[in-house]
Amino acid sequence: MSKLRVGVIGTGKRKPRGDRFGYAMAYQHGNGYRALDTCELVACADLVEENARAFAEEFGFTNIYTDYQEMLAEENLDIVSICTWMHLHEPMVLDTCKAGVRAIHCEKPMADTWGGAKRMASAAAEAGVQLTFNHQRRYGAPFMMAKKLLEDGAIGELVRQECGAGNLYDTGTHFIDMFSFFQNEVPARWVLGQIDYRVENLVFGSHNENQQVVLTEYENGVFGLIMTGAPGGGNPVGCVNKLVGTEGVIEVGVTNGPALRYRLAGDREWTVPDTGGESIHGPGFIERAVADVVDCLLTGRKCQLDASNALIATEIIFGAYESSRRRGRVDFPLDIDDNPLAAMVESGDLKPEKSE
Repeated sequence: MSKLRVGVIGTGKRKPRGDRFGYAMAYQHGNGYRALDTCELVACADLVEENARAFAEEFGFTNIYTDYQEMLAEENLDIVSICTWMHLHEPMVLDTCKAGVRAIHCEKPMADTWGGAKRMASAAAEAGVQLTFNHQRRYGAPFMMAKKLLEDGAIGELVRQECGAGNLYDTGTHFIDMFSFFQNEVPARWVLGQIDYRVENLVFGSHNENQQVVLTEYENGVFGLIMTGAPGGGNPVGCVNKLVGTEGVIEVGVTNGPALRYRLAGDREWTVPDTGGESIHGPGFIERAVADVVDCLLTGRKCQLDASNALIATEIIFGAYESSRRRGRVDFPLDIDDNPLAAMVESGDLKPEKSE
């Protein structure tokens, strides 16, 4: 069987340490494809030719482009990874769907607007394209072990999940997505949230609130509590994901603590399972995600990173911003098209001070 031809849009500039201006995630996608004997990296596109050339040299091919549409027209690709800033995801996904590829693996968050996220998912479904988003923590040992504990009944019936993160949109998307992961993709019913945005906080060009509190309820009756951005950088939840059951608690990514621990009802001490050296960040999560994306394409199995699953967390995020705009609860399905946080800044309803 011939190998799947893979192209990458948005190589970025490789840095010793990523920041809010770039992580060069394309290199991690590239490592995932390079590890598979079913795939061959054949082309990349980046606005900066030097960045594209460096990526091509790293992965052993020569076809580079500064126009991604030219790459799509010329290369007859099977799979495309999109590793650009969020405001570019929608047009790039729509163009790639039209190019006749079989699969698109896109970085998170889905899009810079709720309407954009829905349009991407619809376009892929109509074109028969497998569209996935890189919520790679679904493949991490601490999270998978927590889910196994829950499914085995270690803490009884799940009644509430809690999440503590730096913000809702950029980092929070991972851990709100884990709410879906832990309960097998049950959609949410409504969201009620309030945000504080007094100092401008741009991550990859998109606004992120300084602090917020959000409550949501899923269709199975499980509640979700999300809190971010405590002054001084503390985590008000004490971990990135907490699962509260009728007979105990599981915590993942404990602040200044283990990657995973649980305590059963009546126990005074925590049990700390061995996660095999894996933290909540890795290693190996993205490589596993890419391998699963490819395997799902080849076998026809629905990927857990599918756009339909990513929409659940994305609706909560934009719904929370809309709740702040409306000053009230928002019932789903979410009936907006824009990004309420960005819209409130543009209208002057929010006036964050410029950060130094």
